[in-house]
Amino acid sequence: MKYSLNEIESELKKRLVHPYKWGQKQNDIFDKQTNFIYHTFPFEELLKEIDKRFKSEKNFDLYFNYATNRWYNFWSAQAVESIFCSLPNVKPALDSKDRLVDFSIDGVSFDHKTSNFPKNFPFKIDEAIKKTDELIKWLYNNQSQQQRKHLKNRLFVVLYSKDGEHWKLKSEIMWLKERIEKYMLGFNPNYLLKFNFEKDKYTLSDVIWAIRE
Repeated sequence: MKYSLNEIESELKKRLVHPYKWGQKQNDIFDKQTNFIYHTFPFEELLKEIDKRFKSEKNFDLYFNYATNRWYNFWSAQAVESIFCSLPNVKPALDSKDRLVDFSIDGVSFDHKTSNFPKNFPFKIDEAIKKTDELIKWLYNNQSQQQRKHLKNRLFVVLYSKDGEHWKLKSEIMWLKERIEKYMLGFNPNYLLKFNFEKDKYTLSDVIWAIRE
């Protein structure tokens, strides 16, 4: 990755001054219109690109929120993936365009997903930690629809902030690095949770909790 973790953290934090709202459910059409986020960095360049493409649109705010949110989530995910791939028992995916596999740990392939603790999950955080398997089922059922939906192995980094601003923790890259490294010290593929989402197929998954009191 050509940007350092510190550079990404610094740019992501510039996004925090704008409220985090979608206003539009994620879908393939809006994704296609905002795919420039994948190669736009730093944040000032993103703002220029959004202005250039959408300033004449009457629902400019909708495009602004959609593009800045996707940019924020993508670059945070890039940093998290880089953290995993820097660890000794982790190998990056052979095909960087494979949306089902980001890396493998001790030979087990994973897509990774950093997720805010879902407000619609029927249990509070203390109970949710004890019901990690229930949370994983909920995330597979309720997240990443359309082209992003899949039932393959997934490792979730779940963010929880006591003030309810879970989304802001996606910018805390060095803090997330500490939590990921701590989890990986005790990683054992035999301890992964196993699910039978598809007939005759098993899905392996787990949650890395990133909680800020």
